Amino acid sequence: MTAIKNLLETLYHEVIPMKGFEDKLSVLKAGDRVGITCSPKQGLQVTLDTVSQLSSRGFMLTPHIAARQVMNRQHLCDIVAQLSDSGITSIFVPGGDLDSPMGEYDSSAAVLRDLSEMDHPFTRVGVASYPEGHPAISDDVLFEALEAKQGIATHMVTQMCFDMPVLLKWLGEMRDRGITTPVWIGLPGVMDRMKLFKTSLRIGVGQSAKYARKQKGLAGMLLRSPTYKPDSLLKELKSAIGDERMAIQGLYMFTFNQLDNTVQWSQEQLKRLG
Repeated sequence: MTAIKNLLETLYHEVIPMKGFEDKLSVLKAGDRVGITCSPKQGLQVTLDTVSQLSSRGFMLTPHIAARQVMNRQHLCDIVAQLSDSGITSIFVPGGDLDSPMGEYDSSAAVLRDLSEMDHPFTRVGVASYPEGHPAISDDVLFEALEAKQGIATHMVTQMCFDMPVLLKWLGEMRDRGITTPVWIGLPGVMDRMKLFKTSLRIGVGQSAKYARKQKGLAGMLLRSPTYKPDSLLKELKSAIGDERMAIQGLYMFTFNQLDNTVQWSQEQLKRLG
């Protein structure tokens, strides 16, 4: 109970820097963890500028630095300087969703290598991981990438997944293969079910979305309740939380900016735990 309570008290809330999203942050308090996404459509600079604007609100901000949007080493130096000025000590470095790099970096590993040779303030450096695989990258390449980032990255964050047995099987395999990097488990937040599934298909977790549609009469549940909650995923995760070998460090909530619903859910879970 203590372990799950600790995870619920230290959630990361991922938000998308879209018009008006700042107002939705009012349900959070100073010290809460907030991840700021970086999309090809909006661009990396939007993420950096958003972090600068939010830096006075007291959140523990983690900007996403999409590797394929970093032009070159000088650009990376400029990014480090801007984030340093904003007091940022935590970053997340995914490869990014661009088919072709905008500059010289084609992967997060390449960015991390150069970053490791620079003076920077980042005590936490996260990388992406894919329990259900990646639509454009083979499983062997994904494993090799995590292996290469070990020692530079302080943690990995799993892509959103609706199938906890699959996620835990993958995590066990990573540990068997010598990947000891601590992990933050990516969970969908509380939101409209159909919006969640449509978004899931768009961002590449289609197999998991298909599983979620089939499990436990979800089709009927859509008729009874329009709101999705990750209760069952959290319940299935509990058995692994206390396993030191799994090294589960926290929960990373994909809120799609529906922060109030996810915050209320986590508070209800904590109240049940007492």
